[in-house]
Amino acid sequence: MTSKKLGFWSIVLLAINSIVGSGIFLTPGVVITMVGKLGPLAYIAAALLAACLAVTFAVAAKYVTKSGSAYAYAKAAFGPRFGFYMGTVRYFSAAVAWGVMAVSVIKSTLSIFGGDTNNFWLVTACFVILMAIITLINFGGEPLFAFINNLATIGKVAALALLIIAGTVLVIKTGHSNAATLAHLTDGHNHALIPPVTTSTFVMAVATAFYAFTGFESVASGSADMEAPEKNLPRAIPLAIILIALVYIGTITVAIMVNPQAIVTTKQVVALAAIFTNPWLRNLILTGALISMFGINIAASFNTPRILEAMATEGQVPQWLAHRNHRDFPARAYLITVILALIIPMAFNYSVPAIILLSAMVRFFEFAVIPLAVIMFYYGKAQEPLLPAPRNWWTDVVIPALGMVVTILLLIKYDWVGEFTLNGAINWYAIGGMIVGFILLPLAFAWFARRDHLSQA
Repeated sequence: MTSKKLGFWSIVLLAINSIVGSGIFLTPGVVITMVGKLGPLAYIAAALLAACLAVTFAVAAKYVTKSGSAYAYAKAAFGPRFGFYMGTVRYFSAAVAWGVMAVSVIKSTLSIFGGDTNNFWLVTACFVILMAIITLINFGGEPLFAFINNLATIGKVAALALLIIAGTVLVIKTGHSNAATLAHLTDGHNHALIPPVTTSTFVMAVATAFYAFTGFESVASGSADMEAPEKNLPRAIPLAIILIALVYIGTITVAIMVNPQAIVTTKQVVALAAIFTNPWLRNLILTGALISMFGINIAASFNTPRILEAMATEGQVPQWLAHRNHRDFPARAYLITVILALIIPMAFNYSVPAIILLSAMVRFFEFAVIPLAVIMFYYGKAQEPLLPAPRNWWTDVVIPALGMVVTILLLIKYDWVGEFTLNGAINWYAIGGMIVGFILLPLAFAWFARRDHLSQA
């Protein structure tokens, strides 16, 4: 069976689509509120941190080209049992995170057009419709998916590029930057909106900005559907990070220069739209934000099911999940994933604190494990055969080691107390999500896999 696979530029666009979501459109004011006019510097530092980890994942792809990303790398480095656990928790968090991203699209769209975001049945109906559209795109085959993915990526980047260009023209035309006014902004009680910048607040701002760059770790999940992944992934992922960093830094810089007060104080859903008074520009940025949120759902629909498929191909979950239809699409793994992505947010009444925490925990787990795996690949200590890839001490040892240091820093600075409390009380959603994702689901997957093996014996 043959099918058209994603080429180099489609992989680059998939990587961009997997990373650029709602954050840069909705919450840039959070970073600016922390560090004021040093916001662009915080994004530069975050880009450097993300680049270390992105290069690490890209390097891993030259040694292991199997689908599954972190699952495949962990299994190759540490053996099947550790790989199974990594794959299970990664799959669960990715599936539920996809559901959360879909809900974010719905709620943001309803807010923009004046809909009731607290109406459970309205949100549910829109949620199901959105997931049905995404499903039709995936079942249309690789060419249709690539076309929609590329179009969504170009749309979101074009909206941000337009913002940068329009803001730059406005600053040049007026000959004035408003960045200095950040230091004088006050609230209704005459208190400064931007506190004095300390080392601690700057590190927190960098950590916050860093999450706008995450998503690169999932790009290689569908490497079996890519052309020459051992060559294309190590080039595509770093290139995507560079392009995204340039766009993010340009966006934040322009926002600070044009209308910093609006970006910090606005109550609009899409914060970036608030910096312009021109309704035409505002509407274009709103459209770009919606395209961006839809696009990251498209990327998640490609990456997430292929983690489950990869585990099935390796015989670590029932092998019938590895079946592909006549369009060479992992339909069974996809349908299980989309059902999970639908059910979990609905079961929690679209309250997402548990899912956010679970996603953060799994990312920290990946960012600590995969750099160590790459170092083991370099020194020939893997548990499974690797591709005969060229070894480079800087990219295969030094940068992964820096990635582990970055992860430790983020672990220390992460607001764990805040995540495990909700309105002053224990966050049982978070605790329940952790128990399901890290304990119950791995046990269930192991039981199903054992039954499958016994039935085939």
